[in-house]
Amino acid sequence: MATTGPGAPGGDDPAGAHGRPPAEPVRGARPSPDRGGSAGPGDEFRRGLEEALRRYTGRRCEEAGGLDGLFRARLAAEVARFTLHGGKRMRAAFLWWGWRAAGGRPGDGDEATALRLAGALELLQTCALVHDDLMDDSALRRGRPALHVELARRHRRDGMLGSPGAYGASMATLAGDLALAWADDMFAEALPEGPAGRRVREPWREMRTEMVAGQFLDLHTQAEGGFSAPAALRVAHLKSALYTVERPLQLGAALRGSASELVGALRFAGRRAGLAFQLRDDLLGDPRRTGKPAGDDVREGKNTYPAALALARAEALGDTEALAVLRGSLGDRTLTPRRLARYREVLTELGVRAAVERRIERLSTLALDRIDQACDDPAVRRGLAGLVRAAAGTRPP
Repeated sequence: MATTGPGAPGGDDPAGAHGRPPAEPVRGARPSPDRGGSAGPGDEFRRGLEEALRRYTGRRCEEAGGLDGLFRARLAAEVARFTLHGGKRMRAAFLWWGWRAAGGRPGDGDEATALRLAGALELLQTCALVHDDLMDDSALRRGRPALHVELARRHRRDGMLGSPGAYGASMATLAGDLALAWADDMFAEALPEGPAGRRVREPWREMRTEMVAGQFLDLHTQAEGGFSAPAALRVAHLKSALYTVERPLQLGAALRGSASELVGALRFAGRRAGLAFQLRDDLLGDPRRTGKPAGDDVREGKNTYPAALALARAEALGDTEALAVLRGSLGDRTLTPRRLARYREVLTELGVRAAVERRIERLSTLALDRIDQACDDPAVRRGLAGLVRAAAGTRPP
């Protein structure tokens, strides 16, 4: 690409021409285990992050108990448990390595600030997931009942009055709202004084609005019923490219006060790695990766890039059999595993799977090349490269 800034237009820029750059722990809640390999910088980060989250959510639950014991037990504790159990911590990890890329080292004075900012990202993710599951009417999250489903089950179990579904949805809405409030509070409490605070505040502010815009477009395009590859990429840009990778990298680098050239390079790499991450999820729909049942996006009729590309190719080829399978599967809530398997076969037969794989590889390569060019520290290059490959689902050469 001739232009390499974070908002550069072009076929592999997801934005296209419209882009812009201590308290006691909650009872029963434990940080999710570190499934990494041998001890290293990533493992140290994970332990520090989990401890920061445990302490913060513990303190906030104690405060909630001061307001009302039931509020603590039935809502605040649920937010804490959701945050502390499971999750890949990908956004937090990208923030950490953005800070490392800008010169941060374990033991530095601002390490605790970086960990708390990373924790705020995880609380924001709790809000996003709880609300997303509710809006999508998803039954599972991280291999467990989604929060609104679990709360509705408890309503029925306890013989409460009214509709269990309405109760579960209302309580899950409040849980997501509380997670958002805690995220903003944790961010504000961690924010340093002076220029560093000002540098970090702006991308945080923009990221929250971008996340909502992406969810709005996701829901709106689904309601319209159309399938468009450019629209799917726009949603992926806002919900994943920016929120999952680019902004977290920018937040970490901004905290340290890195040069604009490095920030631009990290944002360039992050945008492409984030889009590759979303394309991989759209392509696989792997419950081990998403924590949700296989084929949920197909049953919901979501305008994903693979679905839009498949429909366009089948129409261009005049393949009526493929079109019948695609149109009969997308949006069918009763879709069986056998029919889902046939839907995926059609994607392969149309060359969609291969095309998306090539795009993921190209995006990953662009991200990794820019990281190699911009980062002098070999440990940082390795850390970021590992994260990019994990996000995109690609293997080292």
